[in-house]
Amino acid sequence: MLDQIHSPSDLRRLSKEELKPLAKELRDFLIKSVSQTGGHLSSNLGTVELTIALHYVFNTPEDKLVWDVGHQTYPHKILTGRKDKMSTLRQLGGLSGFPMRSESEYDAFGTAHSSTSISAALGMALAAKERGEKKSCVAIIGDGAMSAGMAFEALNNAGIAECNLLVVLNDNDMSISPPVGALNRYLAQLMSGRFYASAKEAGKQILKGAPPLFELAKRFEEQAKGLVVPATLFEKFGFNYIGPIDGHDLNSLIPTLENIKNLKGPQFLHVVTRKGKGYKLAEADPVLYHGPGKFDPMIGIVPPVSSPKKTFSQVFGSWLCDMAAHDKNLVGITPAMREGSGMVEFEQKFPTRYFDVGIAEQHALTFAAGLACGGMKPVVAIYSTFLQRAYDQLIHDVAIQKLPMVLALDRAGIVGADGATHAGVFDISFLRCVPNVSVACPADEAECYKLLSTAFVQDHCVAVRYPRGSGIGTQTGSVEELLPFGRGEVRRLSLKAKTDKFRIAILAFGTLLYPCLEVGEKLDATVANMRWVKPLDTDLLLELSRTHSAVVTVEEGVLMGGAGSAVLEALQDASVNVPVLRLGVSDEFTVHGDPSKILSHLGLDAQGIERSIRQRFGIV
Repeated sequence: MLDQIHSPSDLRRLSKEELKPLAKELRDFLIKSVSQTGGHLSSNLGTVELTIALHYVFNTPEDKLVWDVGHQTYPHKILTGRKDKMSTLRQLGGLSGFPMRSESEYDAFGTAHSSTSISAALGMALAAKERGEKKSCVAIIGDGAMSAGMAFEALNNAGIAECNLLVVLNDNDMSISPPVGALNRYLAQLMSGRFYASAKEAGKQILKGAPPLFELAKRFEEQAKGLVVPATLFEKFGFNYIGPIDGHDLNSLIPTLENIKNLKGPQFLHVVTRKGKGYKLAEADPVLYHGPGKFDPMIGIVPPVSSPKKTFSQVFGSWLCDMAAHDKNLVGITPAMREGSGMVEFEQKFPTRYFDVGIAEQHALTFAAGLACGGMKPVVAIYSTFLQRAYDQLIHDVAIQKLPMVLALDRAGIVGADGATHAGVFDISFLRCVPNVSVACPADEAECYKLLSTAFVQDHCVAVRYPRGSGIGTQTGSVEELLPFGRGEVRRLSLKAKTDKFRIAILAFGTLLYPCLEVGEKLDATVANMRWVKPLDTDLLLELSRTHSAVVTVEEGVLMGGAGSAVLEALQDASVNVPVLRLGVSDEFTVHGDPSKILSHLGLDAQGIERSIRQRFGIV
């Protein structure tokens, strides 16, 4: 049956009785497909019936579906004509793992970061109203995304906006509601019906003439709803709350959505789903199956043989535990990325000094600033791409007050399969222009460990940026081992005479040092490990610029305002005129795919760096 669905219009030709077997086929296909490509699994298994119901009831793409975060949209992609391309998911030139407007007319809004759906859908609903278009706009948001302030800002705005908007809360952790049953299904359909809505509005108008009766009726309604649903919070925002209902029960979902489609004003539907639904292994451990690589669905995910090389996230986790044992004032903060940032062991060992603030990056930074004011030493573990969301707080609440803290920037540089939305390529540019903020770029695991310790003892905010995955495998030492603040080092010195016109100095920032060393051997170039973007080691820079005929900067970040720009500024300030070649990410968003292939595509692997140098300086 699934092979016959090429668009939602094909789906809408099916009878309601045919939808349940279709859901099973879709779920089976998801498990098979993701097991072959890797990607997000648990969240997508949980949205199969909800996706079918939404496309069955609403006239997409004219009606707009805005998916929050976006990693729950694989069923949506399959039902909207992209089933045959699922084998290319998250690969270079293939399907994105998130909604993309450029990929399909059914992707109403590009999403990958949390809590944006209600704002976007509200904008679409008001645009439709202004243009006289009759269309439904639906935001589908998870309970985790509801923890972010932006979602509540949008609810607050939507509650007073005179437009038709539906917010679907996909509650997949049972964190808000108790188990649901037949009574809840009946009440949800009743409360979403036009008779209930009309009677409710008529009752308001009649009873407003008798204020005591109106207040009594209002109180009775809230108490009655409170017996079965947590309605009052969302109704206070101006929404008509409906639910909770079973998000896997098509016999409940479809009639409820059909009723809601005919209602006026902001509506809030609460559905309860289960992550990993239909695949027992994912149901049992939805975190493990959240974003797996390739695996055999008959066996499940087999733990990899332990690698001798730790990931940078694991190095950070080890350092955090070691430094916490060394300094009782250290506190660790994460915006809902405990596992990804390597903080599981820290939470177990130091539970009172561990803070998961939820998907709330802005709060995380200001909360850390408050801890610093209170005499603690905060370490904020945050992905580079998510720090962008707290830029105002970084400037106003941290930097202006010159508060000491460490920003452990995970996933800096090219992240890979998640694409442009998750690439950590902007942090150097947006951090180095902020006073009282320093930026360190470790080249390997040992240097990362030492630079974290060096950052921890400073009297201001220091960001230590490191990539996803492993480096070359260097061993870490003690938290008491520090590196000179703002100083780099020469790792390879050219054997050519200083008068040689092809004597080149390559300045590497971060883990690209090692491909630069390969190039240095081939071209007999000097290679410097700069370590710090801010403060820049100007003494080392000026020495190299005076003893070499050209300078090459290499960074895994955007060129505009990046480390290469810092080098140019320093040279100009010192009135040094030397040719400079800057290598990094040009003025375009990075694609999704294997990180090594993307680096090659950008010319940031050893071959690409060598090729660019030869072309620029005419080296045969």
